[in-house]
Amino acid sequence: MQTDARIAIIYYSATGTVHRLAQAFVDGAADAGAEVRLRRVAELAPEQVVDAKPQWRAHLDATADIPLATLDDLRWANGYAFGTPTRFGNVCSQLRQFLDTTTAPWQAEELADKPATGFTATYEEHGGQEATLLSLYQTFHHWGTIILPTGYLNYDTAHAAGGNPYGVSLVESRASRDPEYAKAVHEAARLQAARLARMAVAVTAARANGRLG
Repeated sequence: MQTDARIAIIYYSATGTVHRLAQAFVDGAADAGAEVRLRRVAELAPEQVVDAKPQWRAHLDATADIPLATLDDLRWANGYAFGTPTRFGNVCSQLRQFLDTTTAPWQAEELADKPATGFTATYEEHGGQEATLLSLYQTFHHWGTIILPTGYLNYDTAHAAGGNPYGVSLVESRASRDPEYAKAVHEAARLQAARLARMAVAVTAARANGRLG
């Protein structure tokens, strides 16, 4: 099945948790017929800081073949999913730095009227997931994108995945001891990615027919 959906999944992950969520988004969007670009943002931490945590270094090396995100990826896509770990209740600096480079396509209105969603992970239950997603969505407001929260669609899966209506999110400490919970979160990511692809097709068609913008 082919559609007109072109989905850019752009993320940062230090040790792999958000990367695995990003892969679930890739699977869900591709299964819905979308053309998908998986992109990571550049690492900003000093080498000695990365090397001090073997899991961090191992993940960075293992994902070195994933292309870095560019502004052309944003221009190409008609739907976005952005992933970030929570850093003190906020978007990580690595993704924030990329978002801060988007002035040119924003001013040219190349990011407007495209559906966008976010996903995140924390170690603790109350580590700031909602605050992080809402902070990310402030950028979407400025871009003029159409924010696509998870809501409580597919309620059983949403509930099993933790019940976050703002976006897909994973609590790492819970996932490490509860495989069924981790499975539900990744299923929620796949479902949200498929929904994002469908929304991208609908919005693109509406614009082409003069019903939007």
